[in-house]
Amino acid sequence: MSDLLPAYNPVRPMPGRFWALLPCAGTGTRALRAQPGTGTVLPKQYQPVAGQPMVLHTLAAFAGVARLAGTLVAVAPSDTFFDGQVQPAFFAVPCGGSTRADTVLGGLKALQARGALDEDWVLVHDAARCLVTTAQIDALIDACQHDSVGGLLAHKLADTLKTATDGPGGVRVAATVDRSDKWLAQTPQMFRIGPLCRALVQVGTAATDEASAMEAMGLRPRLVPGGAQNFKVTYPDDFALAEAVLAQRQHGATLERFGGARGAAAGEPVKTYFSSKT
Repeated sequence: MSDLLPAYNPVRPMPGRFWALLPCAGTGTRALRAQPGTGTVLPKQYQPVAGQPMVLHTLAAFAGVARLAGTLVAVAPSDTFFDGQVQPAFFAVPCGGSTRADTVLGGLKALQARGALDEDWVLVHDAARCLVTTAQIDALIDACQHDSVGGLLAHKLADTLKTATDGPGGVRVAATVDRSDKWLAQTPQMFRIGPLCRALVQVGTAATDEASAMEAMGLRPRLVPGGAQNFKVTYPDDFALAEAVLAQRQHGATLERFGGARGAAAGEPVKTYFSSKT
């Protein structure tokens, strides 16, 4: 794997800027719900949570990270949600693909077109993990910026884990699995741009996340403790939990960052942000 990673000196680590990349091209079919009074169905990342589109809460957390050279939101070519917005905290590029791996790869190429170098770091984060905090993102950077591979936020499994069989008697427990070494992968996931590009090209759509692409190359990403609240909004019930957490935090950062035109739209009829070609 000598061509995958740049030369690394633990005493004098390679410099590199930090970029963020949010894949935002999917629709999240398991979380889709019609907006009250409109019948409009939005991709989950644009559905309102605590009065703001979910993705804006995510972007607010990244806007608080002073070390980022830029935050790229990788959207589908037909996505018009960010059209007309000029935000110093992020920029949207229509580089989304049919899979997460394609979207991330498109985003990495877009970063390179903006001057990002192979040795720069990229933090890839799910747009639907809207409860991530600036402190967690900074903690990941602190833990991984001198690592030879990179790493990801993860949460140590707390529940008892079972395997199952499905037969005439229904779904039943097959065995209890030792949970002592089990972690739930979260995001951001932080790797150098060049190695991650090469890993995604080689592994392709088999990569379920960026860490799995790096693992397939024989590398071992670092696990950095995240938290139970950094969950991915996946099912309709998850929206209520995310709203409760944001209400408890009072989501001041989101309102401060994006409380203007887009924030005002939260109280107006929801419009369609995707064309019929999607």
